[in-house]
Amino acid sequence: MKRAQLLLPPLSLYIHIPWCLKKCPYCDFNSHAFQGELPEQAYVDSLLADLKHDLPWVQSRELTSIFIGGGTPSLFSPKSIEKLLAGISEQLHFSGTLEITMEANPGTFEMEKFRDFRHAGINRLSLGIQSFNKKYLLALGRVHDDTEALTAAANVRAAGFDNFNLDLMFGLPQQGIDEALADLRAALAVEPEHLSWYQLTIEPNTMFYSKPPALPEDDLLSDMQEAGVELLSRQGFSRYEVSAYSKPNKQSLHNLNYWRFGDYLGIGAGAHGKITLPAEQRIVRTRKIRQPASYLEHADNTLAGSETISPAELPIEFMMNALRLSAGTEESLYEQRTGLPISDIAGSLQRLRHAGLLKKENLATTDKGYNFLNNVLAEFMPDEHMPENRIPLAPG
Repeated sequence: MKRAQLLLPPLSLYIHIPWCLKKCPYCDFNSHAFQGELPEQAYVDSLLADLKHDLPWVQSRELTSIFIGGGTPSLFSPKSIEKLLAGISEQLHFSGTLEITMEANPGTFEMEKFRDFRHAGINRLSLGIQSFNKKYLLALGRVHDDTEALTAAANVRAAGFDNFNLDLMFGLPQQGIDEALADLRAALAVEPEHLSWYQLTIEPNTMFYSKPPALPEDDLLSDMQEAGVELLSRQGFSRYEVSAYSKPNKQSLHNLNYWRFGDYLGIGAGAHGKITLPAEQRIVRTRKIRQPASYLEHADNTLAGSETISPAELPIEFMMNALRLSAGTEESLYEQRTGLPISDIAGSLQRLRHAGLLKKENLATTDKGYNFLNNVLAEFMPDEHMPENRIPLAPG
């Protein structure tokens, strides 16, 4: 493949804190129920050492966003989070509009710390509510109940946050449309700026995978999502990504950088990163040591591996991100972020546009294409990974 000019994209930072009170039966993230005392100070020290090793990949860029995920990061004390952010600021330059998000759970213990997290420097909180219905919280194995969920959502604003996200699921075991919409209405009542509303899926290596619950049928799921999108739209929320909805100008800056194929450093046990190296004309994926105990033991060298994304894989890697955005991206971004000319995928673009799945003015799906996103993406896969059941497209 020919090369275009590979440009250095914006840079974000993902921080992984892997501990939880308990492992949820649907969760396939790198999270571990802890026993005894959390090694907060040792882990913060390891995170800062990890970041120091990654500094050559910064390439003089400022940091546009930080996302602290898990696990349950809010199990850490505000003092530890403040130390972590202070240590990061000593190594990296923060942009003037830096978004710092931390995931938190609605349990009473974490709620008491919300205000202190705000004082520590967190300016955006993401609450893992999942449901406001006690029956479904029990089915999902959550440690909070419906009362704590409502109280936590209300307390975020009182703690000084003017920007927060609520995580909600739909398609829960034996859930109907009315119950899914009731969850959305409960979320809307506390006036968040952002909602992540996504379907429960059964993932390998989870308890639900070995003992699957009875989930709604596909037709019901489709009706549920359609009704939910309509409700959110009436309440002023725009669906800017497959499962992300926001008030105007309140999209997650961190996630937007992911979807626009930006760069991100990943520190913490099992964290992944993506780094562009224009001087070498390549893009690499990185991953850190997965097990927390081993990560702490090897703080001097936490890198578990890195791989260059091959030119053949770059089209699907870019499109898997960019086409999740309802507005898509400009065609010029493809060349800037992959280093490949848009002409290399001209045939695929023409076929998708002819089939009415892709808009003509930019790299964005039509409404029909958004509903069949997996089939659209299949057009950009390397031949050896092409699914047999993809929608046939007219030649072009």
